[in-house]
Amino acid sequence: MQSAMFLAVQHDCGPMDSSAGSGPKSEEKREKMKRTLLKDWKNRLSYFLQNSSTPGKPKTNKKNKQQTFIKPSPEEAQLWSETFDELLASKYGLAAFRAFLKSEFCEENIEFWLACEDFKKTKSPQKLSSKAKKIYTDFIEKEAPKEINIDFQTKTLIAQNIQEATSGCFTTAQKRVYSLMENNSYPRFLESEFYQDLCKKPQITTEPHAT
Repeated sequence: MQSAMFLAVQHDCGPMDSSAGSGPKSEEKREKMKRTLLKDWKNRLSYFLQNSSTPGKPKTNKKNKQQTFIKPSPEEAQLWSETFDELLASKYGLAAFRAFLKSEFCEENIEFWLACEDFKKTKSPQKLSSKAKKIYTDFIEKEAPKEINIDFQTKTLIAQNIQEATSGCFTTAQKRVYSLMENNSYPRFLESEFYQDLCKKPQITTEPHAT
């Protein structure tokens, strides 16, 4: 399953290795890349488990503003598999999915979606205009630092719309990115070892207790 997930990551998000072939050395190289990617994926998510182990413990360093996520119960985690919206509605689930996308080199998709959600809540025309230009610069224009994968027509339409920004400037692009995540990354997240572990119920020991 992990091998299949790795190959899917290469196809949809990660850059393919141009030197990859069919020989033993190429196979060994792919296996090494797979192990590195899976290790990186686990490392990125490990802090969720560490923070959730003592959810009631207060932070001793007031300058540390890192958000603590409370580990969900297996039942709560299982709800994430019902719909993509259920996953996004959970703070822990959203953070875990974001880390998963980072391991797939697709983090710009969820960042764009979140930026659009914030943009739609903006009331001030001045802020709406400045946020629209920033989103365009960060995610839409050619060779943007976090450029998302959308068609040329949609990019052109956005460039025209942000001249007089409205809350619907990025609606089409946001829907396409949402669909991309829902149909590609979301199923792989549900198959990941991290998510499967969250869904496991703790085993009840049958050893007799001393009286």
